[in-house]
Amino acid sequence: MDFSLNTEQLEAQKMVREFCAKEVIPTIGEWDRKQEMNPAILPRMAELGILGISIPVRYGGQGFDYITLGLVCEELERADTTLRVVMSVHHGLNSQAILQWGTEEQKQRFLAPQARGEKYAAFCLTEPGAGSDVASMSATAIRKGDKYILNGEKMWISLATKAHHFLVVAKHDPNATPAHKGMSAFIVTSDMPGVTTGDIHGKLGVRAGSTGWVKFENVEVPIENRLGEEGEGFKIAMSCLDNGRYTVASGATGLIRACLEDSVKYAQERETFGKPIAHHQLIKQKIAYMRQWYDTAYLLCMRVGYLKNAGIRNTRETSLAKWYATDHSVKAALEAVQVFGAYGFSDEYPVERYLRNSKGAVIYEGTSEIHQLMQADYEFGFREDKPLRCEAPAYDPEFWQSEPEAIAGG
Repeated sequence: MDFSLNTEQLEAQKMVREFCAKEVIPTIGEWDRKQEMNPAILPRMAELGILGISIPVRYGGQGFDYITLGLVCEELERADTTLRVVMSVHHGLNSQAILQWGTEEQKQRFLAPQARGEKYAAFCLTEPGAGSDVASMSATAIRKGDKYILNGEKMWISLATKAHHFLVVAKHDPNATPAHKGMSAFIVTSDMPGVTTGDIHGKLGVRAGSTGWVKFENVEVPIENRLGEEGEGFKIAMSCLDNGRYTVASGATGLIRACLEDSVKYAQERETFGKPIAHHQLIKQKIAYMRQWYDTAYLLCMRVGYLKNAGIRNTRETSLAKWYATDHSVKAALEAVQVFGAYGFSDEYPVERYLRNSKGAVIYEGTSEIHQLMQADYEFGFREDKPLRCEAPAYDPEFWQSEPEAIAGG
């Protein structure tokens, strides 16, 4: 088994690492205190090709593989969670869903401008009264001729006020039994009459990011904007989560690394009892644990990236990676604050922000408790990886890195 990265993967990793070191880390603390998103971040990520890093070139992307996507998310969250959240919703939850489930017309119309960063995208599943219990959502999309009339409200939506395109899951049949059979997915644009958005303030973490709500009042959605077939909304939502959870897990791995690297540096500089605290046994213990957690999370994410590249269903493996990496990012942040002592309790150093940011990922895209139940159900045989109608595409360099004209012979 070869764990080495190829040249393309290393170059993408280096590019994002340098971008974060020069343009994000020096100022992210200020934006976090303001509780505002740096308006230059999304355009800059688009300019560098990050927003479409693992989308085929023919659809406006960079054509890199899924392992590269994980490496990029790790580097982004090493700088700040808000940047990885952008990748989770824009790339993982929305763009990859259109790549997997969309028609050719939908890919050209919606995916290509998203991959180029000309349009930003969000994912609308959670509601004020429906989180882990997806089937209890109340949003409806009732068909009237060649349109669906969409009504409802989605909550805790990242990029809610920034996005141009929303992937919305709603019930086309509120009386379906079981309930998830009556769900469908739609691509909704922010300029459709009846779409309103707003920001949520006062969050514990991810303060330099955009989180909000999206409301739909009698929004007329053309039938050609439905993603997949009628009734496939739940399947599509679950496939979206497979993609998004991989980015979350990879990002949390980066947060563990941030805690480790910052703690090592500080422990070598800070002295107590006449010597650097790096020489104290209990500090060494914390560093050793962080190293163990990082390597384990990294390897779990690499396995998922490998499976995704091969086109192999990875719901179970992605769930485990997301659960482990996010849980241990919280533990790493707690240990980092302890290493920094009183200074870790203030925003003079970034570990305070790491701790606040880490908490969100054990809640969104499946709580830690949900993932525990999933893993147990797999072990007992109560749950199995049933194939979807539309599996995520395997990574094929010849296709992903080729222009459409080359395939067509033009």
